[in-house]
Amino acid sequence: MTCWCPCITFGQIAEVVDKGTTSCGVSGALYSILCLFTGCECIYSFMYRSKLRQQYMLTEQPCNDCLVHCCCEWCALCQEYRELKYRGLEPSLGWQGNLAKQSQGVVMPPVGPGEMKR
Repeated sequence: MTCWCPCITFGQIAEVVDKGTTSCGVSGALYSILCLFTGCECIYSFMYRSKLRQQYMLTEQPCNDCLVHCCCEWCALCQEYRELKYRGLEPSLGWQGNLAKQSQGVVMPPVGPGEMKR
C-alpha cells in the first residue's frame, strides 16, 4: 500500500498519532497536495515521526527524523506503521476503531522501551 499510495499510510499514521484530532482523510490529502505540488512531502511527514518518538520515548537514530524521511520516505512510513502495530494499535482502524477495540476487552501487549526496528 505504501509503495503505491503513501498518502493512505501516512493518513492512518497521523490519525492515530494525533489521537483522532486529525482525520486520516485530511492528513492524507495534505500529504498528497505537498507531494504533487512540491515533491517535499517529507517536510510534513517527519513531524509525525517526531511525535511518535516523543509519545513512546524512542531514540532518534540512526539519524534525525527529517533525514530519515527525506532519504527513504516509504521505509520511514512502513517503520512507523509497524511501530504502532507493535504498540497494540491498528492504524488501518483509525483512532475511533482502536478505542472501540480496546473497550471490548482486548488485551494490549506490554509497552516497554523499544526502537523503531524491522
